[in-house]
Amino acid sequence: MGGWWRAMPRAAGRYPWLSNVLLYGALCSAGDALQQRLRGGPADWRQTRCVATVAVVFHANYNYVWQRLLERAVPGRTPRAILTKVLCDQVVGAPVAISAFYTGMSILQGKDDIFLDLKQKFWNTYKCGLMYWPFVQLTNFSLVPIQWRTAYTGLYGFLWFSFLCYSQQSGDGTLKSAFTFLRLKEADQVESPSEK
Repeated sequence: MGGWWRAMPRAAGRYPWLSNVLLYGALCSAGDALQQRLRGGPADWRQTRCVATVAVVFHANYNYVWQRLLERAVPGRTPRAILTKVLCDQVVGAPVAISAFYTGMSILQGKDDIFLDLKQKFWNTYKCGLMYWPFVQLTNFSLVPIQWRTAYTGLYGFLWFSFLCYSQQSGDGTLKSAFTFLRLKEADQVESPSEK
């Protein structure tokens, strides 16, 4: 098992795009599987395939290119450079990524109005992202080497995609709806303990 872990840095150095894209896609797909598990129903592999498709086809590639464009436009790890990259990421990168997720999922799910989820949930999701991603990106831009930035973002994307997938399926894009769901699920488990 340890062999693949030692091979990862070599693979990232030799095939940085492929390594980052595949790792990012796997982590985001796992985020969808986590939210399905938390919801308690049967696994919906079609949903997970849609998430994997959006994550690999768009998000991972976009993130890979975006991280490098930011580094080229604002090189270095000075506090000013880091804060500029975080600001650019939140003002330009985040709206594109959120829009692509809701629209891409709607297309893959065959919805009649592919922009409905985007219109209804964009601002709430964007505001939630502003409470999460700036902190992730501060550490990303200050500590993580460029060849690992997409994979690092995918690691935190695991939790973010759990939230996004829940919001896309039944939430309204707010943390309140996700926490309310988790609280109701916990209350249901307390009221009716599983039979052994």
